[in-house]
Amino acid sequence: MAQVTKDTMIGDLLRIDAGVAPILMSIGMHCLGCPSSQGETIAEAAMVHGIDPAALVAEINNFLEKNNK
Repeated sequence: MAQVTKDTMIGDLLRIDAGVAPILMSIGMHCLGCPSSQGETIAEAAMVHGIDPAALVAEINNFLEKNNK
């Protein structure tokens, strides 16, 4: 099972499982295809959108665990 960290790049995350897109969009990250977002880490994206990076990583890892068994 894939696990991500706060240092995982958004582009890599979407390649691991594009199903996380709704999670990212729910925090206001609507430009997932933009080149700049692809090169951001989860922590950077969370901070830009006023979200706790640890909470976002936990939510993403929960999603990955449930959907990639």
